[in-house]
Amino acid sequence: MRIQKRLAAQRQRRRYRVRNRVRATGRPRLSVFRSNKHIYAQIIDDAAGRTLVAASTMEKGITGGKDGGDKEAAAKVGAALADRAQQAGITEVAFDRGAYQYHGRVASLADAAREKGLSF
Repeated sequence: MRIQKRLAAQRQRRRYRVRNRVRATGRPRLSVFRSNKHIYAQIIDDAAGRTLVAASTMEKGITGGKDGGDKEAAAKVGAALADRAQQAGITEVAFDRGAYQYHGRVASLADAAREKGLSF
């Protein structure tokens, strides 16, 4: 039990550390949440405190109703998010990976968003 609490506290500190560095840029924040089955991404305006654009593997149009727990699904989410951001007039964001390593599904989402035109 102690180990779980310590790991949860470490993850929380890591999340806060990354988020504070990202918020200091003044750009909208591309925030990623990863679960075992799905991945969610949203672009947030911290000054106004609202979500500007969002995409996830829960949407039927992105994964076709399948589970979105792989890198291909994460890439589709990144591409969809970048398209929606460009339609909203957003070209520059700061990438908030949260407590997750920049590896696997998180990196796949970021690479797809960059390929579609988002800069971060």
